[in-house]
Amino acid sequence: MNDLTLPLSGLSSVGGKSVVARFDGGMLSSNSGVLALAEVEKRLRVADRVARCIDDPRRPDQIIHSLADMIGFRMKMIAAGYEDGNDANRLRCDPVFKMAQDALPSGRDLASQSTMCRLENLPGVRELVVMGRAMVDLYCASFRQVPKRIVLDIDDTFDAVHGGQQLRLFNAHHDEYGFQPIVVFDGDGRFVGAVLRPAKRPSGAEIRPHLRRLVRAIRSNWPNIRILIRADSHYCSPQVIDWCRANDVDFILGVAPTTTLRKHVADLESSTMARFEVSSKTNKVRRFKEFFDGAASWSRVERIIARVEVGAQGADTRFIVTNLASGKAKALYEDVYCRRGAAENHIKSWKTHLAADRTSCTRATANQFRLFLHAGAYWLMWGLRAAMPKRSSFAVAQFDTLRLRLIKIAARVVEMKTQIRLHLPTSCPDQRILRIVLSRIPQLAT
Repeated sequence: MNDLTLPLSGLSSVGGKSVVARFDGGMLSSNSGVLALAEVEKRLRVADRVARCIDDPRRPDQIIHSLADMIGFRMKMIAAGYEDGNDANRLRCDPVFKMAQDALPSGRDLASQSTMCRLENLPGVRELVVMGRAMVDLYCASFRQVPKRIVLDIDDTFDAVHGGQQLRLFNAHHDEYGFQPIVVFDGDGRFVGAVLRPAKRPSGAEIRPHLRRLVRAIRSNWPNIRILIRADSHYCSPQVIDWCRANDVDFILGVAPTTTLRKHVADLESSTMARFEVSSKTNKVRRFKEFFDGAASWSRVERIIARVEVGAQGADTRFIVTNLASGKAKALYEDVYCRRGAAENHIKSWKTHLAADRTSCTRATANQFRLFLHAGAYWLMWGLRAAMPKRSSFAVAQFDTLRLRLIKIAARVVEMKTQIRLHLPTSCPDQRILRIVLSRIPQLAT
């Protein structure tokens, strides 16, 4: 049994004075920045939006923790770096997490791990479909005014699993069992949606209904919005191209090189190689060409843009297809298509910094719900970063940096009769930016 009054052993003396340390500081927390996330959540109402999608089977007179409270607690845990549901047992009595859930530090403890487990297994397929629509509504609500055009980056990411989860599949490329969810972000890093699926390359027949649901949900909020779909060659299929054209959706997609396409750029490759040979060979030579062609399975020819690059490693040729009629080949490739690489950073923020790959539940519905919980945590961190001054380095900081600098701040909590005092470290190096952010969070669009 731990005795909190016993001092820690093994600490060296400092300046000739012994060091005595005990776990008797009282009501302390190392996560005082969670209160800033709570302010973001109050603006975006992420937990409320998700909770409204779930039918609560519990008797109202016996409910201690509401669905919104449990979801909000879970999302803030994930954002603060506690992605495991077991962490709820240690954090449910944390005074700052209680305050973040609009509860007094001395009040009832928050939901336990077992309660969180029941929550994750509660939603069914129908409720998860509604939840996906709610995530799109949240995305649309994050704009102050309706944009003329949005860019949606669609990609998939491998998620290794180590159990008998539903939908798991062996992936030969990764040599592991896992999932390969499809994730959608917009060009500014806002989270739009995520779909759990087996670890295999998505087919056009699978992508098309996903796009249909996504575009319908967006256009129900913004009927006249122009939408540009941006993705790599995995998503370049006849079904996707035909659907985009039929539904007035712009697209710019990578195309896998074929013998037919290479015939169009054979001369360009040779001349580009010759230019590189007569150059100083210190810089790569890049040239572009556009033409109309299409695969045999396509219903019509499309505008193809080829990028030929020659460097010390040899020639490298890439192709993209688009239905955009305007724009020069170089600008479309470098300024439009290549920017989809930012989606990899967004996936990293969601998957690595917020542990969205913790899909260890047996049921597929529970793992899909976890994707949404981690998406909610992403929105909290995105809102925190969006409140930063544009010229601040924090405006482009990674989520793990924001967590380390602004959330992991120690505080002593003193609950009085009419107020609650937080005593933060006087030496906190980022107190100025925290003051600025708290003053700017109310300006977030909801």
